[in-house]
Amino acid sequence: MSNYPWSRRSFLQSNACGFGYLAFAGLAKSATADYQSPLMPKSPHHTPRAKRIIFLYMRGGPAQQDLFDYKPELNAADGKASKNKGRNLIGSKYKFERRGDSGLWISELLPNIATHADDLCVLNGMHTDIPNHPEATVQLHTGSAQFVRPSVGAWTLYGLGTENQNLPGFVTISPPVINGGSENYGTAFLPAVYQGTAVGNLQTPVKDAKIGNISNPVYSRLTQRMQIDLIQEMNKRAQGQSHEQSQIDAMIESYELAFRMQNDLPKVLDLADETAETLEMYGIGEKSTDDFGRQCLMARRLAESGVRYIELAHQFWDQHKNLDKDLRDNCRETDKPISGLLTDLKQRGLLNDTLIVWSGEFGRTSDSPNKDGRDHNAKGYTAWMAGGGVKAGLTYGATDELGHESVDGRVHLHDMHATMLHVLGLDHTQLTYRYAGRDFRLTDVHGRVVDEILA
Repeated sequence: MSNYPWSRRSFLQSNACGFGYLAFAGLAKSATADYQSPLMPKSPHHTPRAKRIIFLYMRGGPAQQDLFDYKPELNAADGKASKNKGRNLIGSKYKFERRGDSGLWISELLPNIATHADDLCVLNGMHTDIPNHPEATVQLHTGSAQFVRPSVGAWTLYGLGTENQNLPGFVTISPPVINGGSENYGTAFLPAVYQGTAVGNLQTPVKDAKIGNISNPVYSRLTQRMQIDLIQEMNKRAQGQSHEQSQIDAMIESYELAFRMQNDLPKVLDLADETAETLEMYGIGEKSTDDFGRQCLMARRLAESGVRYIELAHQFWDQHKNLDKDLRDNCRETDKPISGLLTDLKQRGLLNDTLIVWSGEFGRTSDSPNKDGRDHNAKGYTAWMAGGGVKAGLTYGATDELGHESVDGRVHLHDMHATMLHVLGLDHTQLTYRYAGRDFRLTDVHGRVVDEILA
């Protein structure tokens, strides 16, 4: 800091005494006058159907045969030998009914979500590549199981920016700390400014979740502003001397966003001003639904505040055994909160321009060596969407009669990613970033927009 007439300590001391600010104003002005945030809103490739996405991640792989993929032939064959050696077919023990005017088949385990049948677009022909949690989870979030790649949220923020410059454009609530960890909301080779802001993790109840360094217990906002302006001037000078342009841009933006977030983000995540009726609608205050209910209500508040991509996570849908008890628990914990989120968004006029996506990293098998369990199945599973310009009250695609694999209306994970971007107004073949001599994209060389499900 030999180029500066004061040291960091003397700078802070002069500020604490009320001096030095006018002398500093020139540096502050030059540091910010020509600054253009990379998170400013950007024009989409085509007219969007939705402004934002809320992704509901059911970690572990929900058993589609017991929830949305009604298989009477499988139920009739319960206990019989499977085509797979040493395994028996496992029928569903839960009652299915046609729900709503659309007649979607939905299990008795999801009575609240069932009331929204006419809003859902159920994809029963989903398939992905690897039936193993770590790889499948990373592929779900980044499009690649083999290489470190930017997350879906990062690509979205890179392509569109964000509407609210005082909040992060990509927020992940209670993300998993294993099976990829921060890679699931990271940026890889994209500028670091597009990474997700994590609120807690899956090992911590969301009511106790923290955002690191959201407040400063030592310095006032004026002092912090002066510190940041000085640092930004140094960063701007460093830009002209460094090849690490991306990292410096990200550092500049992270300081600015962090300063703004200190005031706004805690308010958005604070549920104290919500009515008792709203809290009850999400199941907040009830033992089984409180945690995910809080996630869902936070998601609604973030969505109406202009956050572009929001992810929630619930664990653990990995029932190799204890299927009946654990699946009932999973459904009890998420059914009412998700229903509350759909109701709330609809009442506030937000569902039309918000795409809701519900999915695990894969599904479950229709056979097992265990009478009360299902194993991993990447060949056929269910995801569903709602709002955001997708057809409502639609079941698209199917697995074979016993539910082993998708056979009709097949939607690969790359296709789902392409469709999610399309709904936001982004062409997945044009949303590229040049790195290491080639143009990369979320869907690599794969993917098609599933036009059949678009309204």
